Amino acid sequence: MKIAPFRVEEWMNEYEMDAEYNIAETCVESLTVEELLNFSDDPAARLEEIKKMQLTYGDIKGSAAFKKGVSSLYESVKPENILPSHGAIGANFLLLYSLVESEDEVVSVFPTYQQLYSIPESFGAEVKKLDLRYEDGFLPDLEKLKSLVSEKTKLIAINNPNNPSGVVMKREILEKIVEIAREADAYLLADEVYRGFDLEEKIPSVADLYEKGISVGSMSKVFSLAGLRMGWIAGPKEVIELCQLHRDYTTISNGMISDYLSTIALENKDKIIERNLTKVKKQLAILDRWVQNEELVEYVKPNGGTTAFLKYRLDLDSETFAKKLFKEKGVLVVPGIAFGRENFLRIGFAGNEKELKSGLALLKEFLDENGKKF
Repeated sequence: MKIAPFRVEEWMNEYEMDAEYNIAETCVESLTVEELLNFSDDPAARLEEIKKMQLTYGDIKGSAAFKKGVSSLYESVKPENILPSHGAIGANFLLLYSLVESEDEVVSVFPTYQQLYSIPESFGAEVKKLDLRYEDGFLPDLEKLKSLVSEKTKLIAINNPNNPSGVVMKREILEKIVEIAREADAYLLADEVYRGFDLEEKIPSVADLYEKGISVGSMSKVFSLAGLRMGWIAGPKEVIELCQLHRDYTTISNGMISDYLSTIALENKDKIIERNLTKVKKQLAILDRWVQNEELVEYVKPNGGTTAFLKYRLDLDSETFAKKLFKEKGVLVVPGIAFGRENFLRIGFAGNEKELKSGLALLKEFLDENGKKF
């Protein structure tokens, strides 16, 4: 089986650890273990429980407490319809590996997280891409989507809020996508790792909107706990059972401590999300002021998530731009070509606030030094 290089991950692997100013990172500034425990009612007691924990495999299908916590993030998903995974990246792979055959057809939005189209392509499936255009505010053309979907379509894949643009498909659009999926009897997979960062209105999950809707979530983004490597699938019973069958060959179980700490976060979700959403709003305002004052940059302002896709006017391809910026200023961004789009850069704006401000100041210096309008 041949698979395309995962361009955004290759880029981050190459440069992330050496960056002086990382404004490519997409997680909200991560919590320490101490900060997480302090969200609980009795941090000392929680720490003692961890100290006494015997490090067995634990519950193969995830603890009841973890699945109950995850189900509380949905309107109608029950704990038995939750399957833990090794992060959202593990959930996406497991789902696509379990559901998609070589003779199937998949329709995916584009740009999006590359897993959603490169994995089914590697299985030999036909993948049709629905372009999300800058001119359309990175929202889907539903008539175009309808024309791409056929009786062969096994699955439609979306990412909401979108990575890299930070644009949200609101309820009205999601309900129309559900209608298209239902008419084709296709699964609707939504990578929803940024759901919860709702800057305008609450974002519904496809798992609550559609009987064949599948939601992928994670502790990494909204909960600032990427180091736990905990994600999940929320979906119909037959999908969970099929994924469990395949999961036995790859994961066995998640780590007990990761499960336990994730449960603490889920039990205190309102406090953690309030902390993180406050930070997201504040730092998006910083980015927005910067964009409005920068002649060589424009964007569709994000209304969800932690990423923005900046369109720039320099006579440099995006990879050359990003490498030159890193070398000369120590600033890390992701070139748009990692998402299949030139003359764009992806910014993550929810990390360390001082690092964001410094990184943007140096990016402005770079633009001023290299600026030449088309």
